[in-house]
Amino acid sequence: MKLNEIGDNPGSSKSRMRVGRGIGSGKGKTCGRGVKGQKARTGVAIKGFEGGQMPLHRRLPKRGFWNPFSTDYNEVNLGRIQSALDAGKLDAANPVTIEALVSAGLCSKPRDGVKILGVGALNAKLAFEVAAASKSAVAAIEGAGGSITLLAAADSTPPAEQA
Repeated sequence: MKLNEIGDNPGSSKSRMRVGRGIGSGKGKTCGRGVKGQKARTGVAIKGFEGGQMPLHRRLPKRGFWNPFSTDYNEVNLGRIQSALDAGKLDAANPVTIEALVSAGLCSKPRDGVKILGVGALNAKLAFEVAAASKSAVAAIEGAGGSITLLAAADSTPPAEQA
């Protein structure tokens, strides 16, 4: 086989329809667009238009809002941390931080920090340096002989209130 012999599989691509080439072609004169009107012209964008009836996107009520100051934590259960320790992905000698959890594959990206949740059992004595933790997680960590340090948020006040 040579480079000049390579081609698409037969029938894999369709040739485009040539429009406006006489009435004998089947796509002459109006080129399959019908007659006159808004949709026969170029640049038509009437996606949500329903013939003058109130469109669906305006009939439905608005609901909720987006809080620009909300925090988006990575949530990690104690059971997953224990299984990462057993698999050798985490080192018990080093403190458990967001960087350690990302490198171990327990979190995909840092976001606003990590919150430890208390689902599962923790047997190892670990030092945690995290943004938040549930009460059950704190009790389980301290029950296993470990320690937990809650890191303060970088700056939790909105920009308008700093002045």
